[in-house]
Amino acid sequence: MNNNLLEVLRIGIFYDGYYFYKVSNYYKYEHDRKARISISGLHEFIRNETAQLTGVDVRQCQIIDAHYFKGRSSAKEMGEKVQSERVFEDILMRENIVTHYLPLRYNENNIAQEKGIDVWLALEAYELAIYKHFDILALVGGDGDYVPLVRKLHTLGTQVMLISWDFSYHNESGESVETKTSRQLQEEVFYSVPMHQRIEQNSNELVRALFVPDKGSERSQPQLSFKTDTPDTAGPVQGEYTSTIFSLNANGFGFIRDESQNNIFFHYSTVTNRDFAELQAGMPVRYQLEEDTERSKREGEVRYRACRITVLD
Repeated sequence: MNNNLLEVLRIGIFYDGYYFYKVSNYYKYEHDRKARISISGLHEFIRNETAQLTGVDVRQCQIIDAHYFKGRSSAKEMGEKVQSERVFEDILMRENIVTHYLPLRYNENNIAQEKGIDVWLALEAYELAIYKHFDILALVGGDGDYVPLVRKLHTLGTQVMLISWDFSYHNESGESVETKTSRQLQEEVFYSVPMHQRIEQNSNELVRALFVPDKGSERSQPQLSFKTDTPDTAGPVQGEYTSTIFSLNANGFGFIRDESQNNIFFHYSTVTNRDFAELQAGMPVRYQLEEDTERSKREGEVRYRACRITVLD
């Protein structure tokens, strides 16, 4: 036997897809970097992080399996965002990531929710750890529901590396929402990698490679679609309108010129046929209106926001 042969450290990566969606959009629309997370850059970061934490050569740290789990709307509900979703799937395919989708469920208020994704991820991760003998399982997520999975993986001898971020972002109602990694999950894993701290404290090549570098590459990682508000099947509140974009801000919000409504605001996730970064003031758009329920409650009268924005050529 050749003693010069290096023993491979086997890495499996498992993505909580909706969590990754929020992280990517945070860096694109909320953070000063204004760039999306690069999947290939993240994988290279994980390989190098594994090498540093385990004290082995980075050549020995190989990703042998990667899986992406996410809830997804039907093609009818997604409308023109089907193409954007397909392009992102092509990116995952090029990175040898296996995709797993479950249909979104709608509660009594007709709001889309993910159901069963974390359970499915846990079952697949545990089963594949048995059959593929992962040395390291990198979990891209932050939910405390993954604690039982981590404990079970450790009984197999698979060490769990947690890839997580703490951040806050604005939802479709303009409210600030905070996402924090479960403290218990951090304590249970073998390695906890707080990505927000690594990114802020370092500017080395690996950290720079975590982000899509330019607009040309940005088109290769389009906006990830996930409906968290009233689905398209509910229909518009007041029909369909045409107007122009009045203004845009760096946080992923824009305003449509509408004299009767004092300029209706919209969220980047409601644009159907362009990336928000491509929009400009003065562009003609077609849109629908839906009630902004939180604002209506605060102000005591019905208020609306624009939804399903389509840029007109």
